[in-house]
Amino acid sequence: MRRRSLLVLAGLALPNLAAAQAGTPAPSDEEVRLRTDWPWLARYREADAVDAALPPERRRCVFMGDSITQGWRDARPAFFESNDFIGRGIGGQTSPQMLLRFMADVVSLKPAAVHILAGTNDIAGNTGPYDPAATRNNLSAMVVLARAAGVRVVLGSVTPAAIYSWKPGLHPEIEIPRLNAWIKAFAAEQGCVFADYAAVMDDGRGGMKPGLAYDQVHPTQEGYAVMEPVALAAIRAALA
Repeated sequence: MRRRSLLVLAGLALPNLAAAQAGTPAPSDEEVRLRTDWPWLARYREADAVDAALPPERRRCVFMGDSITQGWRDARPAFFESNDFIGRGIGGQTSPQMLLRFMADVVSLKPAAVHILAGTNDIAGNTGPYDPAATRNNLSAMVVLARAAGVRVVLGSVTPAAIYSWKPGLHPEIEIPRLNAWIKAFAAEQGCVFADYAAVMDDGRGGMKPGLAYDQVHPTQEGYAVMEPVALAAIRAALA
């Protein structure tokens, strides 16, 4: 038994040893996770089991999104807790990753509503070149899944950004308004509620108003404070 264990350990070590000998760094934990759980279904697996058991009134709305949604829940937990909202944001994620975890992280919880805020990382090319049609299809598919499950839908406009610090050379100040125009029209067409964050955050040039983001993309406390009345009004309208 000990010999077998040693052989197994040796087998696990060989790829990293070979990589080191070849001068190639071993894959990081993030790289391994992206290969084995690309949408990161494991991220909220335990939390989903707990939250699915909550009384229905405690599952008023699930927030599906990326780092802007994750940061919202992390920075202002009282907003979520006092309104019976559930946060399911994952930093860096794109709309295809959110679509793949939508059943597990939203539908399985049987919330009254879902708040979807996605697209800025698509434009940034986080998981591949930006394809506007693919992003639109992913958002459409999430709406179809939600409505099939009887979940009301709030579609949030992508928050403004004049530049992506991690992807310089792109033009989010052009692409974000284009995507937001489609989201607004699509929400009206589908009978979803549109939460227009860009209307209260845009500086008039496609970027964030001063003080609302700490890196021109991710909201500060003041930024989230500006977003919250918009979110509350939209969710109330969706549930009315």
